[in-house]
Amino acid sequence: MDNTLHIPTMAEMAAKGENPEILFWVGCAGSFDERAQHITRDICKILNHVGLKFAILGTEEGCTGDPAKRAGNEFLFQMQAQMNIQTLNTYEIKKIVTACPHCFNTLKNEYPALGGQYEVVHHSQLIQQLIDEGKLKQTEGKPFKGKRITFHDPCYLGRGNNVYEAPRKALEVLDAQLVEMKRCKSNGLCCGAGGAQMFKEPEKGRKDINIERIDEALQTDPHIIAAACPFCMTMLKDGVKNYNKEQEVQVLDIAEITARANEL
Repeated sequence: MDNTLHIPTMAEMAAKGENPEILFWVGCAGSFDERAQHITRDICKILNHVGLKFAILGTEEGCTGDPAKRAGNEFLFQMQAQMNIQTLNTYEIKKIVTACPHCFNTLKNEYPALGGQYEVVHHSQLIQQLIDEGKLKQTEGKPFKGKRITFHDPCYLGRGNNVYEAPRKALEVLDAQLVEMKRCKSNGLCCGAGGAQMFKEPEKGRKDINIERIDEALQTDPHIIAAACPFCMTMLKDGVKNYNKEQEVQVLDIAEITARANEL
């Protein structure tokens, strides 16, 4: 973590007899993937900037079990889920924010049946709320002025949970041009990482899905491809790299765009 960011753990807060307003569920990608760690830092900067009292579980956080469940290992999923639920319930957690739609979907829709009842929000929903409340505004410098931005809908955020407007709100407040791909919103195309496909080589076929998706994104002639999922981030970046376009096209998360727009 950045030296200027002190991010309290739930254990530290509990030791002081304090409770956070929000638990930030970092997720495996946000914790261990070097690219996704930038997104984690920017979310923490946003939470600090607006004065929200938050904490993380740190080493007490385990994988939600999403990849295990999608790969067909229900037993492993339930083991991982029950360990997390026990930790969350011990700390009496009420509200969780996460940057990963896979974690978001699993915590929100699959933990309740196992005894984990929480209000779960995706970071794009939190950013939308903070923009609506006037707590986040873009700076006068307007770093995205005149940029063409296209947004890729993550499967578990969009089609899985019907969240389409929140991430777009973060882009609409910029002095930029939001351009939609042909397949977007409820007709969006998967990046190719979901269903635990991220962790295996693709089957043989005409074209990898992430290349197909990047082809669609590049048709919009974007300066920036916006993402809202660390899995999508990896697949989209690999697609841009495939065409040697890293200098012309950036892949940025909604949180990174918001942090830059607010000079955090």
